[in-house]
Amino acid sequence: MSHSNMPAEGLSVNRLGYGAMQLPGPMIWGPPTDKNAALAVLRRAVDLGVDHIDTSVAYGPDIANELIREALHPYPDGLVIATKVGVARDEYKSFNAEAGPEQLRDQVERNLVTLGRPWLDLVYLRVGGDGMLFPDETPFEESFGALAQLRERGLIRNLGLSGVTVEQLEAARAIAPVAAVQNRFHLLDRSALDVLRHCENEGIAFVPYFPLAAGMLNPGIDKSQLPPGMGLSDDAEVALDKLTARYGATRSQVALAWLLAISPAILLIPGSKSVAHLEENLRAGSVQLTDTDLEELDKIA
Repeated sequence: MSHSNMPAEGLSVNRLGYGAMQLPGPMIWGPPTDKNAALAVLRRAVDLGVDHIDTSVAYGPDIANELIREALHPYPDGLVIATKVGVARDEYKSFNAEAGPEQLRDQVERNLVTLGRPWLDLVYLRVGGDGMLFPDETPFEESFGALAQLRERGLIRNLGLSGVTVEQLEAARAIAPVAAVQNRFHLLDRSALDVLRHCENEGIAFVPYFPLAAGMLNPGIDKSQLPPGMGLSDDAEVALDKLTARYGATRSQVALAWLLAISPAILLIPGSKSVAHLEENLRAGSVQLTDTDLEELDKIA
């Protein structure tokens, strides 16, 4: 797997990583249906060279972190574990903004405890700039400033942002360095393209969440159940499947290869609950798309 350097302390990782959101039970809540399978996925990921794992105390809550610790602690040298704060779960299993300074400090402490680490490699502040989360009442600069203080205390090595606009990114950089941005971006949703290009120009890693379009690329999906305008059109399905046939690849592999090809700033964290799907995702790095392929995929959105 190819390597990429973040503009950060001690962060040089393979471009294909792993996202732990799918490890807990249904609706990202409670323990997994098969704990041994979840532990096996994490161990196999590291065996295959994954050195960048993305998690959050909101996944479970705490379950993803606890599984990571059980599977991998003591952690191998060079393993980067990124986590997110600024969001919490309620009794309805919803994700809600929770970004007051004291709340953020508590979330950082929970990450330290559940992961079993003296510091956190990379902590993203989850923000509502991409429309996926109602913003917290706390001013954005106050929230990010609280994390910057924890970085100064040595509890956090690097800071990131998730779900932000270019303007929010620059407001944060006026307070402290930003190593990475994690926004929604995939083959069917390129609304964060301006943020991606800005990160590319500024030497900031861009880590798309939902890199596989939250399952909307899956063959056989019932498109009638999707919101209007979501999912692949019939013509787009035909075009995508021509590419998969050409490379002997899956739709997921082509979608991930497209992300790797469109910008050197991109790092990927596709998630999976099975070893077979994990291995399939990691093989995306061997799919080398041509300029003509990229032009065809540019038409799918």
